[in-house]
Amino acid sequence: MTPTPQRRPALAVPALTALALALGACGSGDGGAASGAPVAGGTLTFAVGSDAGCVDPQQVGSNDTIYSTRQLVDSLTDQDPATGKIVPWLATSFEVNKAATEFTFHLRPGVTFSDGSPLTAQVVKDNFDAVPKLGARAVLSTQYLAGYAGTDVVDEHTARVRFKQPNAQFLQASSTFSLGLVSSASTRRTPEQRCTQGVAGSGPFTLASYVPNQAITLAKRKGYGWGSSLWKKTGEAYLDRLVFKIVPESGVRTGSLQSGQVDAIGSVGRADEAALKGAGVRLLSRANPGLVFNVGLNNSRPLFRDPNVRRAILAAIDRRQIADTVFPTGTRPATSVLAHTTPGYADLGTLLAADRARAAALLDGAGWKPGPDGIRAKDGAKLSFAVSWAPVAATNQPALELVQQQLKAVGVQVELKQIQVAQLTRLQQSGDYDALFGNLTRADPDILRGTFSTKGANTYKLAPSALDGLLDRQAATLDADERAGYVKQAQETLVRDAYVAPVVELQTELGVAKKVHDLDFEASSRVQLHDTWIG
Repeated sequence: MTPTPQRRPALAVPALTALALALGACGSGDGGAASGAPVAGGTLTFAVGSDAGCVDPQQVGSNDTIYSTRQLVDSLTDQDPATGKIVPWLATSFEVNKAATEFTFHLRPGVTFSDGSPLTAQVVKDNFDAVPKLGARAVLSTQYLAGYAGTDVVDEHTARVRFKQPNAQFLQASSTFSLGLVSSASTRRTPEQRCTQGVAGSGPFTLASYVPNQAITLAKRKGYGWGSSLWKKTGEAYLDRLVFKIVPESGVRTGSLQSGQVDAIGSVGRADEAALKGAGVRLLSRANPGLVFNVGLNNSRPLFRDPNVRRAILAAIDRRQIADTVFPTGTRPATSVLAHTTPGYADLGTLLAADRARAAALLDGAGWKPGPDGIRAKDGAKLSFAVSWAPVAATNQPALELVQQQLKAVGVQVELKQIQVAQLTRLQQSGDYDALFGNLTRADPDILRGTFSTKGANTYKLAPSALDGLLDRQAATLDADERAGYVKQAQETLVRDAYVAPVVELQTELGVAKKVHDLDFEASSRVQLHDTWIG
């Protein structure tokens, strides 16, 4: 889906070599483009399935909540969803030094935050200095600033962000909601205050109210005039209000859209597609870049220290069956740890082919023998583990139930443990789990370093290995081909050593009423609602 750029004078933006980005095309629907003139005013009501318990964009990682919090903040740059190119937003231009350790941003004058304060280089510094202090919730933003050495205030509208080591991913990171800027006063609030009371952003909407597990309501920012260079409209947004209702039940969301109680819904499931199409609803879909849905194995657990047990789990999973049974039409089975829309993706589908006989042979060789109940055992212990998951998408439970059945067929017992989305980050960081089910969206392959490097978050508790060096080297080069080579090697290592079990790609599918126009995906397959209108 290619956005129509605003007709503005061309800006001289220094080129930064990047990996080629072959992003997936939009699905059915055209974003609601209409031949008539856009109409200002009205309220868009959007039903989502969950609430992350936080309305600070720098601390939120759940797609359902990102839909709303993305509208509160602007970013230094934006990323074209069709090409992956980084383009101006709050920064009119930017430069990167050859070592990829310094990023200089020239800020747009006249920008203000919703508390009335102006955007300056000092505000950029205050934001990036504060991120590492946010704590457990701010997993994404802290990863993007790993190795942060400080920000220099060159002058009122020029900020130079420095890193201790090469950090090629940071320019793309500057386009994300996770590093969307908030006012200096907001950076001084406690993380909990920011989560529950919100922040002052410079975005096209402001937070009007937040009732946990019920609704997030946003109001149009009067006088807004500094949008992304990718947007069609200049100035204020069309819509007066945005209401994001928390509706956990997929069937209720679908019925609400059919009856006109809401204007758009997230997390459309395969079972609801026919009914929505029959009601004249447009279905918009786009594959999310980043880490695919996976069963992330805690590699510090004794069971998963054996690579053949891990490899057996990968071989036992029939990804095609899960994609075709549970997920929206067009969903792809995983063919790597990265989705195919991610820069640097490598197709490793042959290594991820379902092979029940191979899984059984690997477990036999590892000493796990079938018991009378069909579950394998060794030294008196059953081959059993628990997968923790949060109900952030209607597809999570049925997908895991199929994984459970497929693994049972080779003698592996899987327990499914449902947790609240707000608990997920704390559980990851505690390491007190056997396995986790989820995905992570980002349109840059450095998501591998942020997740798997033992020098970083190391979400799945890997031991130090040659993988760390590959991840460091891809972050240290601006040469596209060289970086792609390291990224490919890292993917091959992750799949061959089975540190996680990839399952399917996340394809975001939204249901949108006919009266809603120009509701489009941005580069990370979340929504941008500045250009959206109802008429």
